[in-house]
Amino acid sequence: MKYVLEVCLIALAMLGSAIAQYPTKPALRPGITVEMPVAKHAVEIDGADQEDATVVSITADGNLFVGVKPVELNALDSLKAATVYVKADARAPFQRVLTVLDALRGHSVALLTAPTLKAKLGTITPPYGVTLSLGAN
Repeated sequence: MKYVLEVCLIALAMLGSAIAQYPTKPALRPGITVEMPVAKHAVEIDGADQEDATVVSITADGNLFVGVKPVELNALDSLKAATVYVKADARAPFQRVLTVLDALRGHSVALLTAPTLKAKLGTITPPYGVTLSLGAN
């Protein structure tokens, strides 16, 4: 019984240290996972990790999410954010991505992409992307 207690305490200590984050690393926000395309000219976009960032995700089957909430295309008209971050799956239909970008006309839009270099396992990589300027309504 003594050994079981020791093993449990060691496991608890290891779990606690694995979960703890360094203060310089951003906290992971809940979101929709997509396989993002890679762009060689992508730059780091820190704003996408902010708590109040508006992230629109397009999954491979064309479903739309704002944050983690599923939405319809017409709901994008009511977004109040000045900058909208679009995270589209590389396998999403191109027409669906264009339709979403058209619905976001009047907003500053940043397309999020995967970084060109592979990150080390266990590290947090900042979001990368390309900033777009869309015309006013």
